[in-house]
Amino acid sequence: MAQILKNQGSHRILAIMAGVGGENSLQLIELAGRTSYQSRDKITNDSAAKFVKMLRERGHESVLEHSCLSVEFNNVSRGLTHELVRHRLASFTQESTRYVEEGEFKVVIPPDKDKDEKSVELNFPQGVKIKVSFQDWMDLNEQMYRNLRKSGWLRQDARQVLPTGIKAQIVMTANFREWRHIFKMRTAADAHWEIRQVMKNLLEDVKKKIPVIFDDL
Repeated sequence: MAQILKNQGSHRILAIMAGVGGENSLQLIELAGRTSYQSRDKITNDSAAKFVKMLRERGHESVLEHSCLSVEFNNVSRGLTHELVRHRLASFTQESTRYVEEGEFKVVIPPDKDKDEKSVELNFPQGVKIKVSFQDWMDLNEQMYRNLRKSGWLRQDARQVLPTGIKAQIVMTANFREWRHIFKMRTAADAHWEIRQVMKNLLEDVKKKIPVIFDDL
């Protein structure tokens, strides 16, 4: 039976870029930013946050590109990853449906929908009509995929029947400026419900870890 996932999309921060000299991400940005002003002599142990906030408030966000964040997203749908990879100023590595068997067959459903409600009527030959639920349809989908594999279809061919809601894992790396753009777009009121919830949770997390970069969002 297909496993239905509801509100289970999650993130894990893998890395926040720092300098080889031991600088944290803010100190790295300050070091780069002060190149413009030739004011590195003003760097102190606690000057980075104030300097980076000044850059952000003045709109000098290009300097924020000198540090980046890597995040792993889990139990999200392929639909979410299709939206995510449209952000081209980033790097992505995604779970492959071409090489990875869909052994667990997990599918994401909207949080306000009932997976067992038989709300759709399917028409078959000889006038046969059957009402099915989301769970029923995903179970049939899983049977189709598994039987195609048993009949000799390769993974890259059998995946053609996989739904957009099939579970995916993806790792994404982008600079801080691009992440700010992503958060603004994907946490907006009109953003898709799944990516909006995942990004809201990530934003709350990064606000705690590097607040001066994201606490105005």
